[in-house]
Amino acid sequence: MGWRRVRVVLIVSVVVGLIWLPIFQSSWVLLLFRLLFVGLVQLLIYGLFERWPQRLPLWLARWVLQVAAVAIVVPFATVFIYSLTTFSTPAVWSLDDKKMLGFGLLTAVGLLVSPWIAMSALYRHINGHAQRQALSFELERSEFARDALDSRLRLLQTQVEPHFLFNTLANVRELVDSGSPQASAVLNSLIAYLRAAVPNLNNASSTLGRELELVRAYLELMHMRMPDRMQFSIDVDEAALKIQCPSMSLLTLVENSVRHGIDPSEDGGQIDVTVRLKDGRCLAQVSDTGIGLAQDAHGNQGSKGLGTGLTNLRERMQLVFSGDAQLSLTARVPHGFNAELNFPAQFESLVSGSKS
Repeated sequence: MGWRRVRVVLIVSVVVGLIWLPIFQSSWVLLLFRLLFVGLVQLLIYGLFERWPQRLPLWLARWVLQVAAVAIVVPFATVFIYSLTTFSTPAVWSLDDKKMLGFGLLTAVGLLVSPWIAMSALYRHINGHAQRQALSFELERSEFARDALDSRLRLLQTQVEPHFLFNTLANVRELVDSGSPQASAVLNSLIAYLRAAVPNLNNASSTLGRELELVRAYLELMHMRMPDRMQFSIDVDEAALKIQCPSMSLLTLVENSVRHGIDPSEDGGQIDVTVRLKDGRCLAQVSDTGIGLAQDAHGNQGSKGLGTGLTNLRERMQLVFSGDAQLSLTARVPHGFNAELNFPAQFESLVSGSKS
């Protein structure tokens, strides 16, 4: 900022010196030196009153003080430089008409031009300050929006933890109490599931590879609970494993199929998980041959109602991908249900605040 102001003084001094050159009888170097001296003194005064005094009366604006000081200092600076460069007493040069003409012109230029330059500098300073303040406000607004998004995602994420956990633990207890040899296998499957699930509980973002590990552990555990009523398959494009997605998004679809499709059905069914990449987007589908849209034994509709899990998943996908994600739910014939996620195939972190 200081060098920029000095450069302005230098440019103005050179321009005025060139304009005066035809009528100035002394050397042009002397004229330029006088112009520079007066300009630099004004610049010094301008900078001084920019910071001092720290507090001003309410009725006095700082810019008024700066402009007035720049104008007032002109005749004093001109007298000093003329006394210094005429190598004579002030009384001698002040009686010389030609020198007084030069003195008057220099003073007039200082009084007319310098305040306008000061006003221009003030305008640029105020405008720059306003722009920086607006940029700062925008940055703070973006940070607040990001924090709000992270908080909203984590709030929704707390509602998508597995609902079957306590039921599974109760089943393990019953198996242990009855001395069933399946107790150890079910407990091992539960441990495998928890090893895959727990690291993701505090992460808003995951990868499809980690999601599929979680889904496989969950389905194996469910298969242990109902080996004769549930079968499953997983078919995934290898390139899709590193794609970013909201944590536990795929598990929510699978869990919904088990709870609302396979579990209520007397005959059980098959769950197929497929993930495909197409035109820069990821298509993750979970299909089941459960009760579909039929009513279960309690008179509740199967997969027709979204429920808390799918409702939260849809909202999370909208938040993370800024509306560029879809959750499609369709019925299968003769019975069953399809749930498909369609979202951009991204390989970077979806949520800046999340940590893997």
